[in-house]
Amino acid sequence: MSQTLANPGAARDHARSMAGTVVEAMPVLPPAAPDLPAGVAADALLWEETIAPGGYATRRLPRGSRLRLIDVKGDACASLQIFNAEMPTERYSFADTVKIQWNAYLAAGKVLLSDMGRVLLSIADDTAGTHDTFSGTSNAATNAAKYGDGRNSGAFPGGRDRFLLGAAKHGLQRRDIHAAVTLFKGARIADDGTIMPQIGPFEPGRTVVLRAEMEVIVVIANVPNVLDPRPDYTVTPLRLTAWRGPVAAEDDPIRTATPEATRAFLNVEDYYRR
Repeated sequence: MSQTLANPGAARDHARSMAGTVVEAMPVLPPAAPDLPAGVAADALLWEETIAPGGYATRRLPRGSRLRLIDVKGDACASLQIFNAEMPTERYSFADTVKIQWNAYLAAGKVLLSDMGRVLLSIADDTAGTHDTFSGTSNAATNAAKYGDGRNSGAFPGGRDRFLLGAAKHGLQRRDIHAAVTLFKGARIADDGTIMPQIGPFEPGRTVVLRAEMEVIVVIANVPNVLDPRPDYTVTPLRLTAWRGPVAAEDDPIRTATPEATRAFLNVEDYYRR
């Protein structure tokens, strides 16, 4: 029998002695970040966390907030579930996102739409340029076939089970897990229809900044892209920083970029006019 099991007092003392320990991947509480953008006050910070390889994180973010994702070492893979926080039956839609932009390749200035035609998140900044709207994420079966183990509690968890853990923290269930959008690992379609993965590894420090156009729940899994050809479970830490910010103005360049984007923003404003 271990010392901690035999002596609960020793277990308590050991746990308390770990207070203040800092590791590479963890949430920072209270949130603090040394590199907030110019003009962002420290008290506007909402979230600071680094997700470990194979890990996940989730948060409810207010309308107007910014979420910065940093590929710290060049091999992170951020797959996202996005929900309307007030009405989670409304969620990210691959079909609407691609359809209203006449383009499946994400970049700065693009929007992520819900299945009700409203903008959930917009891409305010992007130094990565390699994203994937096509492939979804891994699951227990795909990881078991590739790595020999796909259990959520094992060494090679899949993205869908990570999503399930994050969604459950908001009262959501397996039926709520929907098509994912993946950042930092890309996929492009060749002229003959072949999917060409863009896996890297890439230069460390690539960044994507998302702006919340509605109050949203985001669940983020940092797991290898399902198209990654490498035989090993390869993924590196993903850093998240979120802060409060203003809602998009009427002349916002993302809002006014196309007639379809303008309509999607108008749909958001109509929703909040209740």
